[in-house]
Amino acid sequence: MLHIVDDEEAIRDSLAWLAESRKIAATAYESGEAFLAMLEHKAAFDPLGECILLDVRMPDVSGVALFDLLASRELTRQLPVIFLTGHGDVPMAVDTLKRGAFDFFEKPFNDNTLMDRVEEALAASQKASASAAVQARLAALSAREREVLDLILEGNMNKVIADKLGISMRTVEVHRAHIFDKMNVKTAVELARMLK
Repeated sequence: MLHIVDDEEAIRDSLAWLAESRKIAATAYESGEAFLAMLEHKAAFDPLGECILLDVRMPDVSGVALFDLLASRELTRQLPVIFLTGHGDVPMAVDTLKRGAFDFFEKPFNDNTLMDRVEEALAASQKASASAAVQARLAALSAREREVLDLILEGNMNKVIADKLGISMRTVEVHRAHIFDKMNVKTAVELARMLK
């Protein structure tokens, strides 16, 4: 999902049309406040990736202020920001890129170059969302389940894990079942692939 945040309707419309030409779903917002209102009610990130095309200069909440807010909430990996500006400001571009913006385009821009970067940002977002989901699943494991998980990943059989941890083989089997359930996998191979 591409989020277009720009106070100029003509720009929003042309960017949405451009995204549609690449089969990228897009939603447009006329202000930073409108985008933030949507974000407050958002339940989850799109697993296919999301990114923001963000105008630098807007009334009330500027693009840079919105970016700073997203960065302070550590959302810029899952919501990569591509800045658009009609006022070339090299120091601002360098500063935002150093602070984690995905890219910075000056208007007028090359449509294909911009959409190529949007597709790259969506791919990066998809990867970040998948990584965040795995980390959330790992965080749901108990300390003992983490110990069993580490031993599973080393290739140990249940009996060996039981001996190493001083617990019964049945307890290991229960922990293993809980780990697979919480991590949403069916085999140790799937688990290892997910965590590599």
